[in-house]
Amino acid sequence: MSGAVTMEKIVNLAKRRGFAFQSSEIYGGLASCWDYGPVGVELKRNVKEAWWREMVLTRSDIVGIDCAILMHPRVWEASGHVAGFTDPLVDCKKCKERFRADKLMDARCPEKPSKHPGECGGELTEARQFNLMFKTFMGPVEDTANVVFMRPETAQGIFVNFLNVMNSSRRKIPFGIAQIGKSFRNEITPGNFLFRTREFEQMEMEFFVKPGEDDRWYEYWFNYRLEWYRKYGIRAGNLRLRTHTKDELAHYAKACVDVEYQFPFGWSELEGVANRTDFDLKRHTEYSGKDMTYFDEEKRERYVPYVIEPAAGADRATLAFLVDAYEEDEAEGETRAVLRFHPRLAPVKAAIFPLLRKDGQPEKAQQVRDLLAAHFPVQYDQAGSIGRRYRRQDEIGTPYGITVDHQTMQDQTVTLRDRDSMQQERIPIERLVEELRRRIDSAWTRPEH
Repeated sequence: MSGAVTMEKIVNLAKRRGFAFQSSEIYGGLASCWDYGPVGVELKRNVKEAWWREMVLTRSDIVGIDCAILMHPRVWEASGHVAGFTDPLVDCKKCKERFRADKLMDARCPEKPSKHPGECGGELTEARQFNLMFKTFMGPVEDTANVVFMRPETAQGIFVNFLNVMNSSRRKIPFGIAQIGKSFRNEITPGNFLFRTREFEQMEMEFFVKPGEDDRWYEYWFNYRLEWYRKYGIRAGNLRLRTHTKDELAHYAKACVDVEYQFPFGWSELEGVANRTDFDLKRHTEYSGKDMTYFDEEKRERYVPYVIEPAAGADRATLAFLVDAYEEDEAEGETRAVLRFHPRLAPVKAAIFPLLRKDGQPEKAQQVRDLLAAHFPVQYDQAGSIGRRYRRQDEIGTPYGITVDHQTMQDQTVTLRDRDSMQQERIPIERLVEELRRRIDSAWTRPEH
């Protein structure tokens, strides 16, 4: 690979090829809010589907749920978010910007980027606690009695439905409940493109276990989750596990480990795997008055389950797969930017090209496109030279290119091009669906360059 991967390259590619755009861009944008474009929404959807497949569909011990974003305010009192979901905040009296008091050495003065806040001649205010939850009102009257919160995490929806899910699905411990959904946090220092935003999507699972068996399951889940990223193409050297020290553990956690990825801006968290103990179920028992215990009929014992929580960010994972897939190499005497996505994650699986815009080739290529579109996300492209069309598809990570040419019109075969090797072979049109499905579903190994 030639050329270092930078966030500037990723952001430029994302806009140019339709992965992500600044929210409300024509009005100057809204800070740290992003809209997914045509290929970005497919990439993110594939990331979520890969997570759901591995965490729910292929397992017999996990079920899914989809909870409302708006919940009873008492939920957030019980969870500790109303009282404790805060960051220390300081203001610069000179530039009027706000910064996290505990992250000043990571921040830069907007007027003097070489300086940290407080080193640039501006006076900082005293730190004060700032709650990260977004408030809104339910009903026609905007008063304190009608305050509700945009959820800051999806986990609490799972905890308050523990009894509903266990009883309706007849689950026995150990078992898990998984959810993918939007969360909202009024972050003080969001940034780094899709990495830290105020509106984001989480992929969380709460795994309920018997106390005393939690350490074993905790180790199982952080290794399982690390392997998931490797399986879908992220290079092992860009992943690591980082165990939280005691002074950085959340108030509910017995232990926590982060799966971290080496972004261009440094090592940062992709997901956390925490041993939440029985904190959440006990708190909801206390605040709701509902008994959240589990009764083991075989052993005739009752207990409050411990919970192991793998909590991943769908947007962060999407960004990590995008960054890790990016490479630059030489193709036909010019630099080629290519996204080497795992074929299952690729937004578009195949692109169909007529070699010429005459002799019936466009019509035949459209027939091939219609054939494949019933099975895979595909694109049709007839604009420009065939080499330029290949480059456009390489930049969005399309693993296979299909060219209709003179020979196609004679024997009903097409040229199938591989994105990674750039090798081509002739395939009968009638075998295309079968061949593409075989390649997409086969074990994929990232090519070495």
